[in-house]
Amino acid sequence: MLNISPNSIQANINRAKFQSLAKAENRKSGRALLRILTIVFGLFFILIFLPWTQNIHTRGNVTALRPEQRPQTIHSIIAGRMEKWFVQEGDFVRKGDTILHISEIKDEYFDPNLLDRTQEQLKSKEMSAKSYGEKVKSLDNQIDALNRTNRLKLEQAKNKLQQSRLKVVSDSIDYEASIINYEIAQEQFRRMEKLYQDGLKSLTEMENRKLTLQKAQAAMISAENKLLTSKNEVINARVELTSIGAQYRDEISKAESDKFTALSSMYDAEAAVTKLQNQYMNYSVRIGMYYITAPQDGYITKAIQSGIGETVKEGEDIVSIMPAEYDLAVEMYVKPIDLPLMDKGQHVRVQFDGWPAIVFSGWPNTSYGTYGGQVFAIDNFISNNGNYRILVVPDPNDHPWPEALRIGSGTKNMVLLKDVPIWYELWRKINGFPPDYYKIENQQMDKK
Repeated sequence: MLNISPNSIQANINRAKFQSLAKAENRKSGRALLRILTIVFGLFFILIFLPWTQNIHTRGNVTALRPEQRPQTIHSIIAGRMEKWFVQEGDFVRKGDTILHISEIKDEYFDPNLLDRTQEQLKSKEMSAKSYGEKVKSLDNQIDALNRTNRLKLEQAKNKLQQSRLKVVSDSIDYEASIINYEIAQEQFRRMEKLYQDGLKSLTEMENRKLTLQKAQAAMISAENKLLTSKNEVINARVELTSIGAQYRDEISKAESDKFTALSSMYDAEAAVTKLQNQYMNYSVRIGMYYITAPQDGYITKAIQSGIGETVKEGEDIVSIMPAEYDLAVEMYVKPIDLPLMDKGQHVRVQFDGWPAIVFSGWPNTSYGTYGGQVFAIDNFISNNGNYRILVVPDPNDHPWPEALRIGSGTKNMVLLKDVPIWYELWRKINGFPPDYYKIENQQMDKK
């Protein structure tokens, strides 16, 4: 009640009838509550200044460090029909051991003598290419012979032309000499005729002189005819020289055309040979793929395909295999906000599923609650779950990991960071800031 009136009624109230009012007016309960609150706030104030080790908790699973050491499935490279199994689930196989035999299902590979027939085609094409090569060599020899003959014929025709020209010169000289003889004979005949008219020479002498004139004229005409014949021979020699060049050019061009045709056929045959060689090797490799073998030493874990007579497609899974030799690693995922805190070589504590965190003395290999590891690799690209993947390998300076671990088991991982007060950690959590981290500096400086 509010004491705002000078008239008090507290003396008129029977407090024995009102126990609640009596307890409320009891000042001892208020003092006790005040003491409790003071102690609680004092403890809280002391507690927030206590040290706290920041950490990152993540889930993960056990995997193999190297990709070839992880569980894998064996595929069929070609389509086929399952004929015989050589293994069963749980068997240990060596590299190269036969797992399954399949037969062909494509009709273009049904021929049992496919390799022999392909090899015969290959030999025929090789002989064809060789024949075209020999034909090219023969045409080269023919072209060389035609070039040599052409040079000789041209030299012969040039010599003949030169002879014809010299003969023209000789015949022209003879013709000029016959003209001079004819003119002399004419002059002598005129003098003889005048002497005969004067009665100084007889008719017989004049007729002899006339006969000499006729012979000189005949010799002149013969020399002129001979000169024209020589000139015709010069023209014929020029024509022959030109015709020889044109003739051998045609023959050489035809031989070169035949040579290029033979070369084209030879190149086509060589291309066919290369194609058949490729085809022959493909057939040989395909026959070797009828037996599916183990790629490495390991254990057959599961037969994905089963039965006899069923068909499998290219690239279809046949069996799954677990490699016999592997290096264990932990695959854990951290949030993007914690990724800048991770670094290669950083220490990580790992707790494996099935291995108790409470130590039981006397149990083999269970004397440690957590096991040490160090960061081996950090992905630079985010995973599908929105976190970044980190690989952790065993710490060589810590206790060895259990030998009975199997790939695929789960883990709980903890990365210890910087020591900070509790109030700072609460403040960081409320504001959503990332944890602090520190790096151990290397005491050995690099020497220059």
